[in-house]
Amino acid sequence: MELKAALYLIPVNISDAPLGDVIPDGNLPVVKGIRHMIVENLRTARRFLKRWDKSFDIDSITFYELNGHTDSRVISSYLDPLRRGEPVGVMSEAGCPAVADPGASVVEIAQREGLPVHPLVGPSSILMSLMGSGFNGQGFAFNGYLPIDEKERLRAIRDLESIASKKGQTQIFIETPYRNNRMVKFLAENLRHDTLLCVACDITDPEKESIQTRPASQWKNCKENYDKRPAIFLIHREGGERR
Repeated sequence: MELKAALYLIPVNISDAPLGDVIPDGNLPVVKGIRHMIVENLRTARRFLKRWDKSFDIDSITFYELNGHTDSRVISSYLDPLRRGEPVGVMSEAGCPAVADPGASVVEIAQREGLPVHPLVGPSSILMSLMGSGFNGQGFAFNGYLPIDEKERLRAIRDLESIASKKGQTQIFIETPYRNNRMVKFLAENLRHDTLLCVACDITDPEKESIQTRPASQWKNCKENYDKRPAIFLIHREGGERR
């Protein structure tokens, strides 16, 4: 497949669901036409491509790692093939690249230089959890990780709850998976009793997916084990506007 020179943003799976259930068939021929790939982790990227298509010629691809350990001074050079007129791909560890993902830095460079950027269709746990929550999908904010320090975290929760109440804006955030149970407990104890909390876990997994919305007071006796599972947390105030 002859590709136009662009920075292609390539979504990957977010669960163990069959790839055909979550990744459009049309993405594969696009990815097969790319010989320069910016990835968060080389090992998992190679594994994903081989799982997608066992005939994938991994050795023909030049990989560039972009993660928290990457020297910021070299990131721009990853786009040199694109500057020469060759397509370049960006892959995340999970879901959509450049959304809560270090790939955003290379997209920023491409946009600044006027280089073409082309996002492909794929699963986003953030949007899918919002879809399933029953919360306001017209006004929402993704806040990434909350502070680790308990006092700062409490302050952040109070701020998000206030915004949810005043603006009717759904507030979305995430936690390191091994601390998910502690987050549920923290929210149940510190949110107003009638603030709605949704915990969306294992999105797209045909067996383990769980999306539950309840008032904060009803989460205090939660029996579900969310630790070591990918989860999204959403809060909404009943008094806030819904559309």
